[in-house]
Amino acid sequence: MKLYCAPRTISIAVTTLLYESGIHWEPIRVDIAGGEQTRPDYHAINPKGRVPVLMTPEGALTETGAILEYLAETAAPGYVPADPLARARMREVMFYLASTMHVNHAHKMRGRRWANEEASLADMTAKVPQTMTASCAYIESLIVGRYLFGADPTLADFYLYAICTWLEGDGVNVSQFPKLSAFIEAMEATSGVRQARAAGLII
Repeated sequence: MKLYCAPRTISIAVTTLLYESGIHWEPIRVDIAGGEQTRPDYHAINPKGRVPVLMTPEGALTETGAILEYLAETAAPGYVPADPLARARMREVMFYLASTMHVNHAHKMRGRRWANEEASLADMTAKVPQTMTASCAYIESLIVGRYLFGADPTLADFYLYAICTWLEGDGVNVSQFPKLSAFIEAMEATSGVRQARAAGLII
């Protein structure tokens, strides 16, 4: 199994789950800073020009949430709650991270996806600390234990941790969120995060 990934991207969610699960896989690093994701060779793998991409036996799979769910159903079981409502709550958080919190962050470096005027881009960048802090406040209200939903991590925890690696750079004072700070500390102690950091996939 191969994963196209890069440090400082949302692909950290998948790399940490893969390391945590202990399965055999191969990271293929994409040079985001060098623009590798914009080139025809990479577009042949993922026309969206983004990471992560998981190469499954049946072909390429994109989108972080979809990849996490696929892994949970195949190579990395045990990270999805058995109860239907608990599963839905997990996905509720994952959808929020994908549709809102990740987008808040992207306004800092990827503003040209939405606007062209320099004043508009500057305004979006300036807003990032506020919107990311608001998202952290919402997440803080959801955390009920060591991890998001208690004593055991779910797919949503790996997703959230990846976004948490951006918070300092986004101007968020994480210390004002004690539960989120404890969550980050708990994730930092996991085998998945420690291995990803040792491999240079978290920097």
